[in-house]
Amino acid sequence: MVERTESMALSLEQERIESPPLPAWKRLLDLLCIVASLPVTLPLGLAIAAYIKLTSPGPVLFRQERIGYRGRRFWCLKFRTMRVNADTSCHRQHLQQLMRSDAPMIKLDVKGDPRLIRGGAFLRATGLDELPQLINVLRGEMSLVGPRPCLPYEYEQYDAWARQRCEAVPGLTGLWQVSGKNHTTFRRMIELDIQYARTKSLWMDLRIMAKTFSALAAQVRETRAAVRTPASSSPTTPAVPAANGAAKAA
Repeated sequence: MVERTESMALSLEQERIESPPLPAWKRLLDLLCIVASLPVTLPLGLAIAAYIKLTSPGPVLFRQERIGYRGRRFWCLKFRTMRVNADTSCHRQHLQQLMRSDAPMIKLDVKGDPRLIRGGAFLRATGLDELPQLINVLRGEMSLVGPRPCLPYEYEQYDAWARQRCEAVPGLTGLWQVSGKNHTTFRRMIELDIQYARTKSLWMDLRIMAKTFSALAAQVRETRAAVRTPASSSPTTPAVPAANGAAKAA
C-alpha cells in the first residue's frame, strides 16, 4: 500500500514536470474580461470599500494565505466581511468535518454569523467580497475560472488524488461553483475541480462564466430563505465518516 502511494505521488510529480505551460488563451481571456469590466468593477469596488470603512472599524481588505497553482502559496485578497480579530477556529473545525463526511458543503454564515459585519452576509452571498481578487488575477496568481484556492491547513490534509485539483490555476468561479456548490460534498468538489483541470478549454471557461450569474442569484435566494427559516426547523445531516483516504481508491 505504501509503495503504491509513493508510486502514485511520483507519477503525479512527473506529470507536473512534463505538463505544458498554461494556454495563452486563458491569460488573454482574463485580461480582456478585466479591462472590459473596469467601468463597472472599479466604481463598484470603491463603493464597497467606502461602505466597509464607514460601517466597520479596521482595514477594508483582508489578506489570507492560500494555495495556488501546483501548491504555490500566495496572498489572496478579499473585502473584509468579518469583524477585526474574529475567531476563525470554528471555520477550521467546520471544514475538517466537511472533509470527513458526505454532508453538503453548507457555509457557516448561512444561518447568520455574529462575526460578520453589517452587510457582510450580502457581500459573501453575492461574491462581491471576492472582487479584489481581480488583482490576484492581474498578478497571474489566479484566473477568472478555476478551482477555489484552498487554505494551507486544508492542503496539508489532501492526499495525492485530491492535490490534482491544484493542477489548474485557482479562480474566482469554476465548474464546482456552477454545478451545485453548497449542495455538493467535499469529495464531489474535488472531482469537479480535477475534471476542470484535465479538460479546461476556452469554450468551457466561457460557459462557466455565463452560468456564474445565475448560480450567484440562486445562492442569494437560498441565503435569504435560510435566514427567514427558524434554525429549529432545519434538519441536520449526520456526519458520515468517509474518509479522505477513500479518495485514493478513485
